[in-house]
Amino acid sequence: MSADPARVLVSACLLGQPVRYDGHSKGIVSDWLSALGAEGRVLAFCPEVAGGLPTPRPPAERQDERVVTASGLDVTAEFDRGAELALAICQVQGIRFALLKEGSPSCGSGRIYNGRFEGVSVVGEGKTTALLRRHGIAVFSENQLAELASALSLDPSLAATGSGS
Repeated sequence: MSADPARVLVSACLLGQPVRYDGHSKGIVSDWLSALGAEGRVLAFCPEVAGGLPTPRPPAERQDERVVTASGLDVTAEFDRGAELALAICQVQGIRFALLKEGSPSCGSGRIYNGRFEGVSVVGEGKTTALLRRHGIAVFSENQLAELASALSLDPSLAATGSGS
């Protein structure tokens, strides 16, 4: 009996969808990721949009457990809702891996902005990343394509050709 190949939840902005706060994408060029998509193994998802925020929207940063815009608007509920929806999708579809946008207050997996809107990143993780990891889902950034490939038991050298744009 063969198991279905592992699927990956991927930040929609990394797949070229213009869902970032500024209405743009951060699409990455990766033949390997494109091939996974062609195999039906990629599920695009933007937790911020899924949580109810518009595109474009004011930039937001984490301040401990809260997420706020520079003007002080608290958008924590939308960020939490998006994280919960990401987790629900992963659980329903048996997804155990995620490729999420580094630096994002939702998706950052190693670094996020410091919460003071200074353009300074610090060690930390976004709301979605934190929730997924608490439920055993492995989260990788766009800078870790080789590590993700290895986790998926694929040839990591195939993923090493990926680059951000």
